Amino acid sequence: MIRKLKTARTSEERRLDDKAVRETVEKILEDIGARGDAAVRELSIKFDGWDRDSFLLTDEEKQACVDELSDRDIADITFAQDQVRNFARIQRESMLDVEVETRPGVVLGHKHIPVNAAGCYVPGGKYPLLASAHMSVITAKVADVGRVATCAPPYKGRPASAIVAAQVLAGADQIFVLGGVQAIGAMAIGTETIAPVDILVGPGNAYVAEAKRQLFGRVGIDLFAGPTETLVIADEAGADPELCATDLLGQAEHGPDSPAILLTTSERLARETMREIDRLLEILPTADHAGAAWRDYGEVIVCETDAEAVAVADEIASEHVQVMTEDPDYYLANMTNYGALFLGARTNVSYGDKVIGTNHTLPTKKAARYTGGLWVGKFLKTCTYQRVLTDEASAEIGSYCSRLCALEGFAGHGEQANIRVRRYGGQNVPYAGAAEPITA
Repeated sequence: MIRKLKTARTSEERRLDDKAVRETVEKILEDIGARGDAAVRELSIKFDGWDRDSFLLTDEEKQACVDELSDRDIADITFAQDQVRNFARIQRESMLDVEVETRPGVVLGHKHIPVNAAGCYVPGGKYPLLASAHMSVITAKVADVGRVATCAPPYKGRPASAIVAAQVLAGADQIFVLGGVQAIGAMAIGTETIAPVDILVGPGNAYVAEAKRQLFGRVGIDLFAGPTETLVIADEAGADPELCATDLLGQAEHGPDSPAILLTTSERLARETMREIDRLLEILPTADHAGAAWRDYGEVIVCETDAEAVAVADEIASEHVQVMTEDPDYYLANMTNYGALFLGARTNVSYGDKVIGTNHTLPTKKAARYTGGLWVGKFLKTCTYQRVLTDEASAEIGSYCSRLCALEGFAGHGEQANIRVRRYGGQNVPYAGAAEPITA
């Protein structure tokens, strides 16, 4: 039996929020499409209080940002980027081009071809989230994308030095100081000074996520990465209230609309964790964001068994799932819907967000039902090719193709096959539609 000790805002309330966001974003994108740079500049001034002659940083400005960081800062960023780059390379090496002779004289294959240009969004309005630069730029570079452009908003009225440095060290080709929907729209649609890209990647708030959704089709996107979600699955053997509360609030601080859910088989752990959350909110420096998120989007769910918890977790399909139970591998073996799993008390979502090497751009709003997170494969197009080596093979495939085209009524398609059967097979086959199709 499933019991909810705390519930979040209703689905109807969230639907109304989504509607307001959708309408706002639609107007902004229309304006960017119509007026280009002028619209982008007005929006940057309106939302970020930021204007300059060019939003593109010069080499001198980029180096100045790098120089502002200490040697320790650079070493830490480099360590994190090494982990991300290493895992991305491992992923890339797992993706092999193939070519195989499937029948005598018939060769099929595929190649993994990188997109020509990627636009990477790095959030930074409330906090300078430099880790998003690692996750997007490095992964694109490992995929061998030709041009990688980045956008990040200004931080406290100027380029965020840590974000810029991370983008430089990651290998970004173009770095724009531009945030929000105006950044997403400029990269996707293109303006007089910002060339359009082929794919948009990176996390962001609800407005950024909605902009990517509306632009999908015009460009590719990685996934719908809206407000951060976290699900902590715990029992008394794997965790304690302090760990659970810390890990829930640690992700809730992303913003006031970030869902944080505790799923447990222990009612005692559930109630003690809620008390611990109340205590921590009295001392946490980011309690204004975390507290609002917990109030409006926090949930506590008690299940009877691990199997029941798996079913609930798969229904939630959370972006992050932290498992602190007696047997975390049970959840690894049985869960199917999640962005990323963090198994055991020794790891946590923050490790994945910042440094451990897996990508932190992950699906939200139940998108984990049909996609995983950002990885090197998102920047690659798997494109097939085919080659017929012999006359005999062309005539054999052609005879099957002709009959199948006749079933569909596609005379022109059928003639593409018939002409090759006549030419390479020596059979006196009539033109498609003129008589009965060929028989074997």
